[in-house]
Amino acid sequence: MTILNRDVRASRHEPNRFSRELFAPLPKKYNRLAQVLSFGQDRRWRTEMIRHVTSSRPKLILDVACGPGAVTAQLARSCDASIVGVDLSPEMLREATSTVQVRYAHRVRLVQAHAEELPFADATFDALTFTYLLRYVADPQAVLKELARVVKPGGRIASLEFAVPSRVHWHLSWWFYTRAILPVAGLLTGGRGWMSVGRFLGPSISSHYRHFPLDWTIEAWKRAGIDHVEWRSMSLGGGLVMWGYRSG
Repeated sequence: MTILNRDVRASRHEPNRFSRELFAPLPKKYNRLAQVLSFGQDRRWRTEMIRHVTSSRPKLILDVACGPGAVTAQLARSCDASIVGVDLSPEMLREATSTVQVRYAHRVRLVQAHAEELPFADATFDALTFTYLLRYVADPQAVLKELARVVKPGGRIASLEFAVPSRVHWHLSWWFYTRAILPVAGLLTGGRGWMSVGRFLGPSISSHYRHFPLDWTIEAWKRAGIDHVEWRSMSLGGGLVMWGYRSG
């Protein structure tokens, strides 16, 4: 068995520990390299996700899997809401503290916690975002239910995830890019840590959607208590933005 396959298998059996170790060395370069390695598409995807929550003018937003704070900062720039960013990685939160919280200290609070067990009461938040989360949890359905729990009835929920293009031509191009180009680009622009992420990313995305395809994910949102679930495929199928409303 190759190291790559072991990484994907480990991510499914011990996802929290695996993701924390994988990204621990990377917080300072994470946002910049995410832009470089996605050809600038990551920012477009975030903007699309964020507009689905900020248009309702929420007063309090929860940003789950906030990492070093790219979405948190963009939320703060896009609206006047108070924002709580949550991540399981202390390294990522330290980086977010040095950037987002310094600039928006009066409106942003950062909390270390697991998405599976959020330290907030039911119906606390007016809106919620989560980014690149579901591949790193053992039970996506349980996590979706927990996310919905802390949102007020009628509150908006939106997410951003990587996806696998469905059209044959774009799927082949995506496969070649994620397996051949992405690891090399990661090494050249970010060193061995980003090479490891680049090697892991494509197989991880493919494995996730084999187990949890789009139809399953839509139904999982509904089972979690989220209504009017909609989605948008972006960048020829490489990104997936999904949104809905907490049911009453």
